[in-house]
Amino acid sequence: MQTEHLPTEDLKKFGIINEDLSFSKNLKADDIQKFLQGYTIVADNDKNRATFQLTDNNTKLKVIFLERDKSISKIIENSKERIEYSTIQNLSESTESKLSLEKKAFIYDRENNIVSEFDLIRNARELTAIIVDKKDVVEINRYKVELQKLKNFLMDKIDQYPEIAKEIEKDINIVSREINTVNSISPDEKQISKGQNSEVQLNVNDKDLDDDANRNREEQEEESHEREKPRGFRR
Repeated sequence: MQTEHLPTEDLKKFGIINEDLSFSKNLKADDIQKFLQGYTIVADNDKNRATFQLTDNNTKLKVIFLERDKSISKIIENSKERIEYSTIQNLSESTESKLSLEKKAFIYDRENNIVSEFDLIRNARELTAIIVDKKDVVEINRYKVELQKLKNFLMDKIDQYPEIAKEIEKDINIVSREINTVNSISPDEKQISKGQNSEVQLNVNDKDLDDDANRNREEQEEESHEREKPRGFRR
């Protein structure tokens, strides 16, 4: 992969590199390496988010400006009490942006004092496993509500933009599958109130889940999205 023809002026404009062409000190060596390999850099500021990705063999910089429904500081603070959900929309006027609505879940890890961000579509399997493993009826029901909201949004878009119906259907299938999964393994509310253990146990890192034929299709869909993994925010 070529790196000698980087769009230096654009990279300087957004503070990714300095005047001496060195990369910003805010970027770790691993982040820089991934960026040069096509991964996306994400920058958050209050309700605003910007993503940066090198394209065309590292000769162009793709920049997308997004907006959250609430500030990142409020999201992180609220996540300490419960799982926090947030939507992100593209600010441009293109048709693509009108179809773009990302729904995120923020989960606080008390042991490591870190808040991780999960996408309800790209990280669907892992997120469902984490939430179900909590065995918390309230959180599970809140998750189902958010999944249904996302499904309703996608269903509306599939009617408005039939020319890309197949692409939207792929996301709908992922969301529908997670709704069905949660419904099929939701713990009994009475058992939880009595402090009894659910018989269902999911390990987030259980590689055997990959053997589920339905899950394989989801993994293929995840690869078609930008290579974005759950992100951590330290306090």
